[in-house]
Amino acid sequence: MNFSTYSNISQTKGRDSHMIAVTKNVIVAALYFSINYINGTLVHTFFKHEIFNGNPRYILFIHMVINDMIQLTITVLLNVIAYIFYTVNVSLCCFLVVTAVFTTLNTPLNLAGMAVERYIAICNPLRHMQICTVRRTYFLIGLIWVLGAITILPDLFFILATEPLSFFLSNIYCSRDSMFRHPYMVEKRNISYLVYLSFVWLTLFYTYFRVMFAAKATGADARKACNTIILHGLQLLLSMFTFIGPQIENVSISLFPMFFNEIKFTIYIFVHILPRFLSPIVYGLRDQMFCAYLKRHLLCIWLNERKQRKTQPS
Repeated sequence: MNFSTYSNISQTKGRDSHMIAVTKNVIVAALYFSINYINGTLVHTFFKHEIFNGNPRYILFIHMVINDMIQLTITVLLNVIAYIFYTVNVSLCCFLVVTAVFTTLNTPLNLAGMAVERYIAICNPLRHMQICTVRRTYFLIGLIWVLGAITILPDLFFILATEPLSFFLSNIYCSRDSMFRHPYMVEKRNISYLVYLSFVWLTLFYTYFRVMFAAKATGADARKACNTIILHGLQLLLSMFTFIGPQIENVSISLFPMFFNEIKFTIYIFVHILPRFLSPIVYGLRDQMFCAYLKRHLLCIWLNERKQRKTQPS
């Protein structure tokens, strides 16, 4: 998982021309501001209406949206830093990489939590409000962050104990491989990713089949929950590209070395940028209640802007 982040700048290849570099960064910036504007609108809608603040389903959803916004910001920042400065201080790089790893690991775990919440709502509706309380939902969010810390903090403590002080005062090309370069860390990382993703996939499969069986007896609401869990699976597939992105990149570059920069940039867009666009589509537009409040919010903004234009002197 290279969070420098699939930039087309490389330690072994030449950098893009000025025009190409500007064009690529403009594309990244346009996608970044567009996606975060949509996600920011969803967050504002959530906090503005109390009806969402007490619903565990929407709390988990908005946590994932905020998490995606943080992750997207970090990856874009790393990409811009790679273009402008190429190398950065190790301490700053360490903070950015650790934050990126946290938010990346949070996404599949959050999807598992959302699938379990839908499973309880459909298969055990009488106890849903007792089991899925707001307090327990925030406890689950805290647990998600703790599980993410278990994966990356030991690596951080390891380099603090083994690397000299001069290493933390030096500048490096900012990526996880540059920061956590010991073979032990690479092996531990691969094993931990395998455990995480296996756990999440088993959770999604279990909840999907239980809800699917319930759909035959309870009707449309359960079938809708099945479709929601399928979308969670699609989101998880997109999230998995973050974990296997370096392997895809290496294979593609070995097959088409003449397109080195283009391959790295394309993988960066599809691995780190576009998956962040799926979450608002799944809930912000597909969920009827949230969509209704979102449209109301956007309508109010449009009416206020129109009113201000009319009151301005010509």
